[in-house]
Amino acid sequence: MLVLLPPSEGKASSGRGAPLKLESLSLPGLHEAREAVVEELVELCAGDEDKACEVLGLSEGLRGEVAKNTALRTAGTRPAGEIYTGVLYDALDLASLDTAAKRRAARSLLVFSGLWGAVRVTDRIPSYRCSMGVRLPGLGALGTHWRAPMAEALPEVAGRGLVLDLRSSAYAAAWKPKGEVAGRTATVRVLHAPTRKVVSHFNKATKGRIVRSLLSAPAVPQNPAELVEALRGLGHVVEAQAPARSGQAWSLDVLVTEIH
Repeated sequence: MLVLLPPSEGKASSGRGAPLKLESLSLPGLHEAREAVVEELVELCAGDEDKACEVLGLSEGLRGEVAKNTALRTAGTRPAGEIYTGVLYDALDLASLDTAAKRRAARSLLVFSGLWGAVRVTDRIPSYRCSMGVRLPGLGALGTHWRAPMAEALPEVAGRGLVLDLRSSAYAAAWKPKGEVAGRTATVRVLHAPTRKVVSHFNKATKGRIVRSLLSAPAVPQNPAELVEALRGLGHVVEAQAPARSGQAWSLDVLVTEIH
């Protein structure tokens, strides 16, 4: 099982570990594309701060985030699973998983990023600010920048099992499963049952809980149909739509009434 996650806007501070080693990150096929983004982002943020804020879409209150990017190559690092915070990651609560579930998380979770392309939760990275929606002056739109290297690297990472896609639309644009991989991919929406609308908090918290429960379950679903049964067995109300033709992903709606 491969689980595709969005990052979080909020991030923990950089750690006290060794500085970033781009060559040590998972998915080495993304290295050249990562190096290009890091190089331009550091140069941008070390120069005109006003320009950097404009490019990154930062309000005046977030101006201090520019400094994080200036220090990308020298700041301490910590595992990506500790860097990403926010509703989804709070609900996932990686730190409290048992040993077996943590091992499964290390193998299964892939966090998409405007800066790194995608990283595993065990990859050591510094704190940063750079969403997939950013358009850098030199490289252009990051969603476009990542498409070619992702198309090369991700099919192999997807392996032969289930691909559970929990990304938001901006991050989903960087890689769209195709062909045989798409046929074993399931995308998930979380809807507030009374209104059947996506509500941000419900969406993120429920996705975090879904991932946590799957990592802790005794058996791993091997395909979208098994995922539907697994989620229902875990108490979720799921409406599933199988693809109309080959080369398309399954669509799952998880209905929730409230989050405790």
